[in-house]
Amino acid sequence: MEFAYSFAGLLVGFVVGLTGIGGGALMTPILIVIFGIPPVVAVSTDLIYASVTKSGGVFAYARKQLIAWRVVILLLLGSIPGSLLTLNYLKGFADLSQIEHLMNLTLGFSLILTSIAVFGRNRIREFALQQESKPWVSSARKIRPYVTFVMGLVLGSLVTLSSVGAGALGTALLITLYPRMSMPTIVGTDLFHAVILTGVAGAGHYTMGSVDLALLGYLLIGSLPGVFVGSYLGAKLSPKVMQPIMGSVLFAIGLRFVLAG
Repeated sequence: MEFAYSFAGLLVGFVVGLTGIGGGALMTPILIVIFGIPPVVAVSTDLIYASVTKSGGVFAYARKQLIAWRVVILLLLGSIPGSLLTLNYLKGFADLSQIEHLMNLTLGFSLILTSIAVFGRNRIREFALQQESKPWVSSARKIRPYVTFVMGLVLGSLVTLSSVGAGALGTALLITLYPRMSMPTIVGTDLFHAVILTGVAGAGHYTMGSVDLALLGYLLIGSLPGVFVGSYLGAKLSPKVMQPIMGSVLFAIGLRFVLAG
């Protein structure tokens, strides 16, 4: 079984390296559906797994000054309280089955939203850029910091409940709010925010005793070489091919969890 966990980590790491998408969105469903890991343990362990695996990429973006720190702070002002409030809400449940039901439903909806974000990333950016010259957009910029804060609040709750949403969904929301920001800066900003958010949420779940450290270790053993190989091959593949495939897979998985919930 230990080898199977590491192989799952290798597979997910490879997909993440290949496409830049799918860490929590793939790992959590695999742990629940294939390995029969309880949703609470799967989500909790995957949060720390995501924080560790994504942290390596942050330094490269920071060195190249591709992180919008003001946007990161606005996001964290919403997402950290959102995560802590959600953790406190979960601690109020006496019945574990209620928590698992809530997590399954949230995971399903988060995966469906993420699949839409993957499918529509380019169209979202094109539409947002087209709206930039409209008069109402200039007025809307005044409230953009508040919208960013609310976006962080929602992401904090979603990620804490499902371990999904910090990546592709966060990127799509940033593209919508900040269409003039370069894509590398959007990715770097979202990545840094995701590392902090998943780390905080994972630490909160750890205090609840739901993180499986042995499982985490086996996943990391496989994922690190997987990310390396996937990143090497990903540079040779067109995102026009990979994005529809990933979007379809995530949508199918999400639908499965919604219907099962």
